Amino acid sequence: MTEDTLKRSASPVDGPDAKKSKTVEVETPKKGIAYVKKEFIVDAKSVEVIDDDSAEQNGDRTEEISSSNGKKGKRTRGQNKNRELKQQEEENKLCSSLIDPDANRTCKYGAEKCRFVHDVKEYLAHKKPEIEGVCPVFNALGYCPAGFKCRFLHSHMDSDMNLIKDHVKMQEAEKTNYELNGVTSDQKFALMKKKFEFKYADEVCKIMNNIQDDNKKKDAARKKNRDDDEDSTAQDDTKEAMNNYLETKFYASEKKKLDLVNKKIVSPLTTVGNLPYRRLMRTLGADVTYSEMALSLPLIQGTNSEWALPKAHCTEYPGFGVQIAAAKHWQGAKAAEAIARYCPNVSELNLNSGCPIDLLYRQGAGSGLLDQPARLIRILQSMNYCSGDIPTTLKIRMGTRDEHPIAHNLVKRVVNETQTAAITLHGRSRQQRYTKEANWDYVAEVGKALRDAEHEVADDKDRRDFQRINFVGNGDCYNWDDWYRATDNEYIDSVMVARGALIKPWIFEEVDSKQYQDKSATERLEMIKTYANFALEHWGSDEYGVNLSRRYLCEFMSFFHRYIPYGILERYPIKLNERPQNWKGRNELETLLGSNDYKDWIKISEMFLGPADDGFKFTPKHKSSSYENNRN
Repeated sequence: MTEDTLKRSASPVDGPDAKKSKTVEVETPKKGIAYVKKEFIVDAKSVEVIDDDSAEQNGDRTEEISSSNGKKGKRTRGQNKNRELKQQEEENKLCSSLIDPDANRTCKYGAEKCRFVHDVKEYLAHKKPEIEGVCPVFNALGYCPAGFKCRFLHSHMDSDMNLIKDHVKMQEAEKTNYELNGVTSDQKFALMKKKFEFKYADEVCKIMNNIQDDNKKKDAARKKNRDDDEDSTAQDDTKEAMNNYLETKFYASEKKKLDLVNKKIVSPLTTVGNLPYRRLMRTLGADVTYSEMALSLPLIQGTNSEWALPKAHCTEYPGFGVQIAAAKHWQGAKAAEAIARYCPNVSELNLNSGCPIDLLYRQGAGSGLLDQPARLIRILQSMNYCSGDIPTTLKIRMGTRDEHPIAHNLVKRVVNETQTAAITLHGRSRQQRYTKEANWDYVAEVGKALRDAEHEVADDKDRRDFQRINFVGNGDCYNWDDWYRATDNEYIDSVMVARGALIKPWIFEEVDSKQYQDKSATERLEMIKTYANFALEHWGSDEYGVNLSRRYLCEFMSFFHRYIPYGILERYPIKLNERPQNWKGRNELETLLGSNDYKDWIKISEMFLGPADDGFKFTPKHKSSSYENNRN
């Protein structure tokens, strides 16, 4: 047994109480329960033993739950589909021409016709109360873009109502604290009005359409059990088009090199995987981050909300990937070309072929592509042709049905027919969603199949310049020993962490130290403060930005509150889907941070974002994340 294996199998070594605690064995532990020391249990009525939810879960369902006394019951779970996300707007809005007088803007309507306020004193008189403390945006950038609209205005306005600017800090911030991949209104307008020239996408789509038509004709002829001489001309055209494609496509040697071996990777996460969260994860040791999944069609149409997703903080690049969903090869091709043109600071372009939600599946995108491997291959080929020097990668699941995994065959086709730089496999089927444990034995089996396929084509002269395909596993990585158990396998290059990094953002610190770190409540609160400051820098410190930051902080808390401190557990490590009895922390703050009542999450946000307005509304995404919805 190696030294590393001994470290992973042994109890944590003694150390400061706030950091480590000893393992205490429990007799015949029951599956699904995270056992808490008796002195920290406040309600021993029942323990939920349930299948887990996800950041991308869709639809209501009935779950069977078990209690500590063995009784079973039913409970409806799933998304709060009709939750209201729109926040209340300012009643008196200041005209944008007056937000910052130094900007020398003029109102094109004039003070008399403009529907916004043009008197700064009047605006300030009706403005909502200031938030105590120094403006985090001013503190980071040396000035506040929100100007007079800032809720922390007192910290950067003098007695003569002049906005204060720290020009030295502004120059420093321009070099070290800025965002990448910003797309202008004119660029989005060009897409919206169909004035964007898809030079490569149009070319490759013509080729792919010809190949598709040819295959359809061959299938029809095969069904009729005869050769159709009339199709010979069309087939010749298809061969010529395919040869042109093979001669002109971008080879891997012309792509940015992608190396994910032993990299600490944060998965693309819907809603919660926003820029402030990814930036927080970078400060905690992450090497690779991904955008939230962007839909290809809205990207092609120039939709504002979709083009906000590829935006990244400068600390994320290199090592930042943009994930897209596409159902057709033309969608993937055009989205890839637009991103390559507008967003040069991207390390990889990832095709989502694993998302299980019904909306995407019915459209043939996400995990729907697993049922259409030929279509998936066409999308990958088209994206690679149009993505310039950005390598294309793929994220898949085992298959769509539990008893019919297909990933081991799919990766062989991907190796033989595409130039994909990396494949990530989530060790679950679409049917499983995020329930049951991930099958890491199968993940390793697929990794071996991929390496065998690469070895078989190693002497192919058309592929000798291709870079080695990175293979990454995904699913149920919650502790550092989970990470090493996976990467110790010779066929798995790294692990992509999703919910484990939301519940325990310091997971990569554990990976580096090879120890379980029991973060104190104060340390965890500092992470929330950092997130809040990053959120204000990204969304702004005006009323809209504060409300948006509060909403996403609460979304983050819907996972972050699930951390059970090691110091109160009878045994650890615990698994991702294990649930404790109702517990109290070692102090009031720890109890508050572990609350599953969303009203307490709002209370935590008020420590950094000021009191929530009466008009602020937040409904948890999942019924399992709301104390009110959990009550009988």
